[in-house]
Amino acid sequence: MWGRAVLLLSVLLLVACTADAPQLQKIEGFAQGTTYHISYWSPTSVDGVALEADIKTSLDNIDKTLSNYRPDSVIETFNASTSTVSQEVGSDIIALVRIAQNVYILSQGCFDLTIKPLFEMWGFLGDTLTVPSADAIKQGLELVGMNKLEVIDDTHMLKTQPNIRVDVSAIAQGYTVGKVSEIMEQHGVGNYMVEIGGELKTNGHRPDGQGWRIAVEKPLAGERSIHKIVSMPKDAPMSVMTSGTYRHYFDSNGQRYSHILDARTGRPVSHNLVAVTVFHENPAVADAWSTTLLCLGQTDGLMLANAEKINAIFIRQQDSELLETQSDALRVANNLEVQ
Repeated sequence: MWGRAVLLLSVLLLVACTADAPQLQKIEGFAQGTTYHISYWSPTSVDGVALEADIKTSLDNIDKTLSNYRPDSVIETFNASTSTVSQEVGSDIIALVRIAQNVYILSQGCFDLTIKPLFEMWGFLGDTLTVPSADAIKQGLELVGMNKLEVIDDTHMLKTQPNIRVDVSAIAQGYTVGKVSEIMEQHGVGNYMVEIGGELKTNGHRPDGQGWRIAVEKPLAGERSIHKIVSMPKDAPMSVMTSGTYRHYFDSNGQRYSHILDARTGRPVSHNLVAVTVFHENPAVADAWSTTLLCLGQTDGLMLANAEKINAIFIRQQDSELLETQSDALRVANNLEVQ
């Protein structure tokens, strides 16, 4: 668990439907410790009961595979083992680790799925902040490193250090959004919005022919208001993932400690970048990059986003003012309208 604060993305379904127009259908529920909301429509008949059943089955399977809170999950079984031989973990975990390894390399180690020991050390998995000593952080860093994981094939990986533990929560929610979206398409649904815990993906358009419109929350503690409205593309899938420092943090002795830890230092980030929103067709990739760019900070994060052609919005706080910067790719994007 990274303690990543996801900004709530509310969906503006401003649809003017006539009596003869297809109607939006909705599926809602609870999963992964949060809520999910799915809106869809189709010009052809869809078995809504079967669709909802398949979605719930997929969510249950992902929970049994990726959840670090379940000692019987596949990932926790892997973590509990001190073996350094190849272990079968399945295709879902391997897909996540491959994405994470790429981002780990590009971010020079800022993004790291093995950071859990440091989260526990700082007390971020509970309700009490514990500022560790420099020696304790140094020891904790010895148990961290994506380079200590080796992918063998599409279903197997191994640890090169026995006590390495993997926490996929920094990327699992985006991955889940992607898997649910796949189910929508398997049922012949090409117009949908899938949202889990504020992270979402859209495809197609609304029944009135307009693109889906998404509201991005203003990154201020104790406030719920709209910062930006994004018109999503009508002819391509697009996901939106936002990470922020403003909701989950500790204040101690006049200093604020963010839940965003830099895996290179073992310490919370201390810059003034408070939120990063990333747009990408792959929600798991967007999930990884939103956390990574926030971890890197305004200067290094923007430089990397520009180099990798990532569509991103950076928001930093200067006193009481919010300052926004868009990546080069987003500024020239012709399929996204940010207002």
